[in-house]
Amino acid sequence: MYKNLRLLYVTTSNKKEAQKIGRALVKQNLAACANIIDGMESIYKWEGEIREDKECVLLIKTHYSRVKKVTRRVMEMHSYECPCVISITLAENEGNEEYLDWLEDNSKQPFKL
Repeated sequence: MYKNLRLLYVTTSNKKEAQKIGRALVKQNLAACANIIDGMESIYKWEGEIREDKECVLLIKTHYSRVKKVTRRVMEMHSYECPCVISITLAENEGNEEYLDWLEDNSKQPFKL
């Protein structure tokens, strides 16, 4: 069965912001799971200037049908002017099928806004 699952890669200014966004998405049934990786170092160009910052990675697991709503919600809650929100397709039939089934089941719960 084709699951059509996605992993969204989001960077945040700090762990507290990642927790706030991740918790809201799971509570509102927009995501099955959110993982936080703190202490990332970023080097990037912004407004013509090279910058270096400490950031936090937020990984959001959800169904394709939720990606636009998740992206909108992240952008509403995020402190950045232009937050990084990238959707990555999870390959079908690769990985733990039991986990992928759980992820699909928990990604299709009714929204709670």
